Amino acid sequence: MDATRGSVSSASVAQSTKLEDSAIFANPFALRHGRRYLRDLPYPLPCDLPELQRQNLHTLLSTSVFGRALGSSPNPERPPHKVLEIACGSGYWSSLCHEYLYGLGYEDVQYTGLDIVPVAADLRKQNIDWRFVQHDLRKVPLPFDDGEFDIVVMKDMSMVVPLGSASQRVLDEAIRILKSGGTLEIWETDHVIRSILPHPPPPPGKNPQEYACAVATGTFMISPITPFTEVHNKFLASSNNWITEALDKRKLSPTPCVRISQMLLQETETLQGVENRRVAIPLGELRWEREAAAERQAANRRGSEAARTKKSGDSATLTDEQAALRHTALLVVIQMIESLEPLLKEVSGKSQEEWQTWWGSMMTNLLQEKGASSGECLEIGVWWCQKV
Repeated sequence: MDATRGSVSSASVAQSTKLEDSAIFANPFALRHGRRYLRDLPYPLPCDLPELQRQNLHTLLSTSVFGRALGSSPNPERPPHKVLEIACGSGYWSSLCHEYLYGLGYEDVQYTGLDIVPVAADLRKQNIDWRFVQHDLRKVPLPFDDGEFDIVVMKDMSMVVPLGSASQRVLDEAIRILKSGGTLEIWETDHVIRSILPHPPPPPGKNPQEYACAVATGTFMISPITPFTEVHNKFLASSNNWITEALDKRKLSPTPCVRISQMLLQETETLQGVENRRVAIPLGELRWEREAAAERQAANRRGSEAARTKKSGDSATLTDEQAALRHTALLVVIQMIESLEPLLKEVSGKSQEEWQTWWGSMMTNLLQEKGASSGECLEIGVWWCQKV
């Protein structure tokens, strides 16, 4: 009799869950504050074209400063055949990963994107072996078999999954559906801004390829000894405080990058070979970079004509590409603040008129007055490891 009641109860729960999912999938959006949001879900960001474009820009920035779409290097002896992007959004990362792996000669790769709403493009039109799976990440298990994928990527999910048991469940599921020897990658960005201080480059021979990439892109490798300080810009300092308060209320991390290594290293029975690569992208030309360039120019003027000709390139602080990457990082930061406007306005206590005044002053300071020139950086990272 008890078993019968338990069976009926389980069936009722399953049916209720299906009905709930159907309701979300059939009518997933609600219009609030003039933008489109996911209905009845705690996700704090809009789900509209401007936000998707910001996320695409962010993905392009991340892969550009790392010089590749994967942190790990594929093993030719175990070529990847199935790649999963969890919380794929537009699916843009999957298209960049296809381009990267195809360029390395890995042509037989199937890409799967999973998200709660079908906003991803049909990548099959780009000749990519692609499928989309609609699923609510809060519901486990994920709709995949044990050991189904060679690579599982979780990118920018710190706004999607709360800290604690929910985050652990998603990680456990990612490990479950990964093949033995397969690769798990986590890409993440801190949502508050710090200022980097002048410091010498890494010792010779330490990560030479990564250092060369950082030099080429005008970015800075982050290690435990990289000197940071509180952000100097007053507008970014205010937004830092508001973002921290707003995300803390929702059990979301404003600084996810600081906890990922520890989270992966705790999985001693299932994961091995944890590595990471973290980069700080300045939001503009830095004052101490300009001062160093001015010193080089002065030295050149004191030198011979031959020396000036030989070192003429030393007077330039940034290449066009480096300047473009930094401007893109600044736009990503500004657009993130814009996407979080309802939350930030609430915790700041500002009226609409007060917010508009603050917003206009911030835009003038950052875009016209180049107010982010004291080391303000966007910090991004990629972590990867293998399943035992």
